[in-house]
Amino acid sequence: MKNASILLVDDEPNATRVLSAILRAEKYSVLEDMSVDSALNLIKRNPVDAIITDIKMPGKDGYQLFDHVNKHYPHIPVMFLTAYGKIDSAVTALSKGAFYYFVKPPDYQKLKQILHSAIIQSKQDVNPHFPGDVLPESKSEAMIRVYKTVSAVKDKDTSVLLTGETGTGKEVIANYLHYHSRRRDRPFVAVNCAAIPRDLLESELFGYEKGAFTGATANRAGKFEESDGGTLFLDEIGEMDPALQAKLLRVLQERQVQRLGSNKKININIRLITSTNRDLLAEMEAGRFRSDLFYRINVVCIDLPPLRERKEDIPMLAIHFLNKFSEHETRQLLFSDEIFDVLTAYPWPGNVRQLKNAIERAVVICPGPRVSIRHLPDEIRTYNTNNTEESGVQPLRSIEMQAIQDALRACNGNKSAAARTLGISRKALYSRLKAS
Repeated sequence: MKNASILLVDDEPNATRVLSAILRAEKYSVLEDMSVDSALNLIKRNPVDAIITDIKMPGKDGYQLFDHVNKHYPHIPVMFLTAYGKIDSAVTALSKGAFYYFVKPPDYQKLKQILHSAIIQSKQDVNPHFPGDVLPESKSEAMIRVYKTVSAVKDKDTSVLLTGETGTGKEVIANYLHYHSRRRDRPFVAVNCAAIPRDLLESELFGYEKGAFTGATANRAGKFEESDGGTLFLDEIGEMDPALQAKLLRVLQERQVQRLGSNKKININIRLITSTNRDLLAEMEAGRFRSDLFYRINVVCIDLPPLRERKEDIPMLAIHFLNKFSEHETRQLLFSDEIFDVLTAYPWPGNVRQLKNAIERAVVICPGPRVSIRHLPDEIRTYNTNNTEESGVQPLRSIEMQAIQDALRACNGNKSAAARTLGISRKALYSRLKAS
């Protein structure tokens, strides 16, 4: 996506200079920094669409940068530049949410392609304009109830509160509600209240006049004004400071907003959708969330179940993500049959987002054509092995090896014939035998 802003973090000026020139030639806006601490300050002051970072640097390293960005700016894709000795660690980072890694010096053509995909995907995750799309198919009764409620309120102006654990798909529902409403041709503006420092969130929402505070060098409209006629989505509203909650309540009551440093009130017409992974009733009792604001935003509450309570949906979601990331890799991949048992057994504390990252990681490291258990992140494989051993159930690896031995006997030791019988490649068969 041209004109996107890319942050390069590397303590080697020559490497940064080359990559910066290549990206600027592609019409990207490039920001450069040589340390993690100064890069984090830069992110606070500037919009960033993607980050490419070295791993080993003086002081804080690229992993620490990734951890901070992943926590506070989860919409920004992070890609690593790594030396050969750091590949294992970089692959581990993929399972935690990093988008990709490149070995120094990178294949610049591939880097440009992956970078473009990363930005497109992040924009779609935050703001996917898909007016003709439908919600993912579900066999879960809990999700079917969610979809029925979504269908009933999608074309209303009613305020909606989306609740559920992190990664359950609250952003997907918020986008669907907007792009299937009569406001679909007007702006959809998403604000992550947890990702913006509290002292900056007010100016982000309300906007400001030139001179309102140090650094306010020009007039700027806030998110309320930007979403006029459309939908404002306040993600993780439970993180909002109580003082700012009071100002938000006034805007919702009066349907007017006042920029910082201005006495002029501006009329706004918005639909408000909010989300939280917190228990707002408990937050109210603790005095951290205003009850009057809670009842204002909680006209319709939609609670999204965690993935562990809708295991019947895991195979369909996994296949959906496999197809999606196979397209990014421009190759067609399939799952091995046994992988679904492992995916379904795992509790998925990170929910759908974690499943998505796990499948992406598997696609990246799988040489093809089948994604198998060994391509999954370690914690998923370890969980399955530990639980089968504790329960006395035979581990899947033992079952797989027994099937291989049976096939070899049936084929009189002919490995090529055994591989065809098992429906795997000869290379995959040799890999399993070597690992046994």
